[in-house]
Amino acid sequence: MDKTNKKTVIVGATTNPSRYAFMAAEKLVENHHEIVPIGVKSGEVFGEPILNIGNRPLIGDVDTITLYIGPQHQPEHYEYLLSLKPKRVIFNPGTENVEFEKKVEESGAEALEACTLVMLSTGQY
Repeated sequence: MDKTNKKTVIVGATTNPSRYAFMAAEKLVENHHEIVPIGVKSGEVFGEPILNIGNRPLIGDVDTITLYIGPQHQPEHYEYLLSLKPKRVIFNPGTENVEFEKKVEESGAEALEACTLVMLSTGQY
């Protein structure tokens, strides 16, 4: 595994190819990043099972959390997501949340209002 691999937790993962969370998973895999899809739907994304976020799965060595759930669904997961100790959390368009961004920064992680797909395609990931 190369040093640029950034283990990425995809929050709001889905098997629906028309959803941005699915497209991000695809691009992350193509760019050799390890993905951990979590969400409320079951299924598999690029060989990885979608873990149920309600079960608060233990995930170690998290570099990035990329959010694909709206701000109204985030508060119940704040504590869990911060417990994964990510280096950064990407708030994709539509997931921006000032309250959670503040908590992310207070935890010592970076909060980015950005698009994972754009970051990957421009080499900024």
